[in-house]
Amino acid sequence: MSRWEPQARERLVRAAVELFDEHGYDNTTVVQIAQRAGLTKSTFFRHFPDKREVLFAGQDVLCELLAGGIDAAPDEATPLSAVAAGLEAAAGNFTPELRAIGPALRAVVESNSDLREREALKHHSFADAMTLALRRRGIADPAAGLAAWLGVLAFTDAYARWVDPACDQELAALLHLKLRELHAAISSLD
Repeated sequence: MSRWEPQARERLVRAAVELFDEHGYDNTTVVQIAQRAGLTKSTFFRHFPDKREVLFAGQDVLCELLAGGIDAAPDEATPLSAVAAGLEAAAGNFTPELRAIGPALRAVVESNSDLREREALKHHSFADAMTLALRRRGIADPAAGLAAWLGVLAFTDAYARWVDPACDQELAALLHLKLRELHAAISSLD
């Protein structure tokens, strides 16, 4: 095996999702994932602490993109338009390959209670990142937290629709649509 492993992280993610889809999450080992990716077990552990984290690869990057997009929003942006800027910045990280493995990834997470719990923690980290970015803009709670959680809800719904093979829309467009729908729903509560 070569010393340099091009795209090792992406290969491990793809291999894990394939194996989880074929054999189930609980019946797949780290060794199998590494072998499917054409890598070693030690390479796996250089990239991920355990097999669960393969499914949540890139979470830190997404938090940075969400916060960075909010930070870069125009000064006059409302809390929700700043969140929209964060969501749009994050959408650029979602590749056609991620879209292709999305249905299998969602099925694996939905089939396992521990993975659903880990996904909930991921959503909390997204909300925390956006809330902190909104606070840096001078937006106080509860508005900062509410806008951030609306962003999480928009992201969750838009992503689920985006990975549906029948969907032909881009993620950024779906994110804006979902955020507008949530804003309209909140406005209708009065």
